[in-house]
Amino acid sequence: MSHHYLAFDSVAFAYPDGSEALRGVSFRITHGESVGIVGANGAGKSTLLLHMNGTLAPSSGTVDIGGLVPGPRTLRDLRKRVGLVFQNPDDQLFMPTVEEDVAFGPLNLGLDSDAVRARVGRALAQVGGLELAARPPHHLSSGQKSRIAIATVLAMEPDVLVLDEPAAALDPRARRGLIELLQSFSHTKVVASHDLDLILDVCDRCMVLREGKVAADGPTEVILSNRTLLEDNGLELPLSRQAAYRVR
Repeated sequence: MSHHYLAFDSVAFAYPDGSEALRGVSFRITHGESVGIVGANGAGKSTLLLHMNGTLAPSSGTVDIGGLVPGPRTLRDLRKRVGLVFQNPDDQLFMPTVEEDVAFGPLNLGLDSDAVRARVGRALAQVGGLELAARPPHHLSSGQKSRIAIATVLAMEPDVLVLDEPAAALDPRARRGLIELLQSFSHTKVVASHDLDLILDVCDRCMVLREGKVAADGPTEVILSNRTLLEDNGLELPLSRQAAYRVR
């Protein structure tokens, strides 16, 4: 059995103030799948993603990432296996130059300088960012920051790529570039986004979260064409599907 899987079994999570963010979430994502996570604000999307690399631990239920159960002894291996790209790239970019940011993770794995340089080069090439290597991250555009944040994760060579609202604040051209980039990855991918057209373009499977529970799970084309389902869960049809409904 491939180790590239994520399995949640009856996972619940409550924040210290008592608010319940996840309520009995169960699913399995297998090797090579591209899965979109959608839902209204407060549905639990970001909380769910933070459980995928051990940033948060469930209040009850179990998380199994390719045979690893998140905990103090497994976090190092888990974070090599699952790469998480945060919604705000500034949360991941903090070094003086882009090259140093992308090198930070591999250096902390204890790799030698040649191996680190090779990983940095590959990661920047994948996102089309080689020419940005010497630039200070805070001088980059939003689209460039988004790509470099992804590169910092790719440099860790994860099996699973998890992205939280990757298109937030991107202009149309940068958004299209991001979609093309995500389409080119062979990784298992999990993408949480309010941009339902992006989910249509990038993900074959889609889960709808509602108040911390999985309200629907199925082929993206089916889920995101179901107007009643989406409206019942505080969402609207993707723009590309709204036009089709108007034609009817």
